Formats: sequence, structure tokens, C-alpha cells
Amino acid sequence: MAVPKRVTISDVADAAGVATSTVSRALSTPGRVNATTREHILEVAARLGYVPNPSARAMSSGRTHTYALLVPDITNPYFAGAIKGAERAAAAAGKTLVLGDTQESAAKEGELIARLGPAVDGIVVAAARGTDDDLAAAGARNRLALINRTLPAVPSVPSVVADYDAGTRQIVDHLVSLGHESLVFLGGPHESWSGARRWAGLQAASSAAGVRARRLGPYLPTLQGGPAAADAALAAGAHAVVCHNDMLAIGVLRRLAARGVDVPGEVSVVGFDDMFGADFCQPALTTLAERTEDAGACAIELLLRPPSGALAAVVVPTQLRVRESTGPRRGSRR
Repeated sequence: MAVPKRVTISDVADAAGVATSTVSRALSTPGRVNATTREHILEVAARLGYVPNPSARAMSSGRTHTYALLVPDITNPYFAGAIKGAERAAAAAGKTLVLGDTQESAAKEGELIARLGPAVDGIVVAAARGTDDDLAAAGARNRLALINRTLPAVPSVPSVVADYDAGTRQIVDHLVSLGHESLVFLGGPHESWSGARRWAGLQAASSAAGVRARRLGPYLPTLQGGPAAADAALAAGAHAVVCHNDMLAIGVLRRLAARGVDVPGEVSVVGFDDMFGADFCQPALTTLAERTEDAGACAIELLLRPPSGALAAVVVPTQLRVRESTGPRRGSRR
């Protein structure tokens, strides 16, 4: 089957009976073309199905009108909100968004930034796994914005972060209201910036409330990490566990069910993210909701602004979604 021929600017010029340069000006700098002529050119271009060549536009302007969003795990429903928000903001600005999966790897993240950098006008990195030095070097070469990570040493790299301080206080207050006097945090990857912030917030809120807090892990932030994390929590005698994210929490719920442990009667379980499906599992998961769609949109909007050289850190509110996986402690498993 023959490949359809792309309509070119020369085709539009021929059909409109004008010079190619006139078509170019009508499309890029309309103020330099007679209004009647411009309307005629636009009508011909629409009739022929002409679409400007992005490569040609990039060569003439030095901009690609394309942005990249990198996420650690494209299969994790948590990132669906960030992707949707980023796409919405890019489309509203007439830009194209490309997506990359870093596979929870700092090395892969660095490779994608290096490969995509020359081809896009800016890169958003969600839950970055690279070191501060890696990200600082990347920010020196590319327009960069971060979601759930800050880079104070490089003021030109803006960020969008969830309000974990207020969110972790909500979690601890909720567990205390149910009579829990201690909690176990089932941590994710050591290199996770958001994981460190969540644990720091839980420690501070627990100390203020007179609650004992202990961290176990690291565990894979996936369903597959759940069995080992749940077994460790049971061995530690935990009656309230807070998981690094919802994927791990759902894996924990599955393991507890397999072992005949009543949730929430014997163990209360809390997650982070309020990802799609958190309210579908059995029991429905209590979790800290983050406005991931707003975060994705905001990150793209930060890149669309002219560089200011001043640190822009946008804090997005969080809210605890109380569901059936948490409840009053009732007796002992032993």
C-alpha cells in the first residue's frame, strides 16, 4: 500500500497562487500578511489538510514544542494522575508530551534524560531516583522540573511536592483516635525522596502524639513486595502498619488475608497515594490522597514559564481517605 503523501507548504502555496514565503508568513507572523490573503491561505491549507512540520518549526525557532515526563514505573496507577495532568497542561499550551519509564532505576533515568534532552524543550521527572548531583548536572543541561522531589542546591529547578507534614499528622491522629499506641512503617526504596519525607513526617507526628514508630524495610513498592513486608510486620507484633505506597499496602492486605489475619480487627493498614483501585480492594484501603493530576499539570506549567533562577517549590495539599482497612484495635493475635 502506498504511503500517503504529506501536504507541504509548497503545495499550499501552489494551490493558493502565492509564494511559499507568503504562506510561511501567513502561518507564523500573520501581522505581516494582508488579512484577505491570509484568510485565503488558511482556507486552502485547511482544505488540503496541511499540518505544520514540527521539525521545520524547531529548526527555525530553536524549540521543539515537546516536553517529556519520566516516571519510575509506568504500570503503577499512582502515576496515571500525573500523566493525565501533564498531558492536559501540555495540550492546553499547544505542546506535545512524550512519556518515559525509568524502571525504578537511577541509571535508566539518567540515560533517558541524556537521550531526550536535545529533543525536547523541558523534562519533568516524577519521583526521581537519581542523586542530587545527578539531577543538578541534568538541570544544568536541560530545563527540568521535579514532582515529589526538591533540589535546593539548584534554584533554577522548580518542584511540585505533596504536603507530607500535614498528611502524616492526619495518619497518626487517625490511628491514635482508634486506640493505637504504636505503628510500623513499611518503607520503600532507600533512594526514594518521598519515602524519606513520609517517614520523617510519621516520626515527628508520632513523637508529638506519644506514639511509638518503627521502620522496617526497604521493600519493593509493588504488590510483589507485600508478602515480605506483611510477614515482617507480623513478626514485629504490629497492630497498625503504614505502607510506603498503595501498591505495597494492597500487597500487604493480600498476604494478611492469606494468613487469616483480620483487617482491621487485628491489624490496621494505611497506604499513601490514593491510587486508582485503592477503594476496590478488600477491605477498601485507608490512604493519604495526593493531588497527582494537579501536580502533573503544575510541573508542565512551571516549565512553560520563562526561567527565573529562583527556586519555585509548589506544595500540593493532601487528605486522608478513611476506609475499611483501619479500625479500633481489638485484642491480640497471639
